[in-house]
Amino acid sequence: MGGELFPKTWQEFMNSSGYMPVVINSIERHLNDSWSKTSSQHEYYEMVYAKKGVSVFEIEGTKVTVGPNDIIIIKPHRTHSLRIQQGSTCEFIVLYFSFTKGNGSSGNSYPSEIPIEDFINFYTGQHTGPFLKLKVNQKNDIITLLNRIVAEKSGEQFGSDFLIHLLILELFVMISRVLKLEWERSIIEDSPQQKELVNLAVQFIQNHYERDINLHDICGYVFLSPSYFTRIFKKETGYSPINFLINTRIERAKELLACTDEKVSEIALSVGFSSQQRFNEAFKKNTGMTPLEYRRKMRGRV
Repeated sequence: MGGELFPKTWQEFMNSSGYMPVVINSIERHLNDSWSKTSSQHEYYEMVYAKKGVSVFEIEGTKVTVGPNDIIIIKPHRTHSLRIQQGSTCEFIVLYFSFTKGNGSSGNSYPSEIPIEDFINFYTGQHTGPFLKLKVNQKNDIITLLNRIVAEKSGEQFGSDFLIHLLILELFVMISRVLKLEWERSIIEDSPQQKELVNLAVQFIQNHYERDINLHDICGYVFLSPSYFTRIFKKETGYSPINFLINTRIERAKELLACTDEKVSEIALSVGFSSQQRFNEAFKKNTGMTPLEYRRKMRGRV
């Protein structure tokens, strides 16, 4: 037939298919003090799961105690070292990873599905600096997956490499869910942080109102659930996110109706409405006039 039925390696398949948003540099298991580290930094993320024992990381000058069933994720290019408590029996699972370029992208300049890399950068950048630490009561599924990955890696059975990377993909889905849950819980009601998130969402709407965006795109931009985000957005602005989006589109349409000779149908599409009918209905509900009536009024016509 000419050519091969499958790519030469499962890595090529995963990369070419776009199924793997992460590149796994390595996964390792360390015991006792053999893994005490001098100061180091590298170009990839480092995720450490402490299975047993107590140790202390120093990351960019901040000391972080890590005990059994703790997970810590260190961002790239962050200086860090590890010291194991004297007499402590430790066991670690360490995953080094990086992200593929453009993962989650469909050619749009705004995100409809937020890559976990963006979330980790957002989360660590504003709240825990160069690293983040996951809470014990949120990690059962993550720990189970890590143990399965290590067990599969040591077994060296047929298909293990492919299965390991499927498990790693599931692992990152779990991590993303846990981080987003903790992120939402960390936001204090009526805090400057809450106001800042709403302001970011407002800017997102104002920058992308002409595109086919929806509630999930808007709340996804600030990594919040639709119900929670809608509540705090309305509290801060007096509008639901969707009503704010519609009002933003209508305000821009008013400018175009008053200052240009563009057809109503063209204006409707240019400000983000899927059809002229939807635009007409929204415009009349907002202003009490049809678009043409508004144009005549603004130009002094009866």
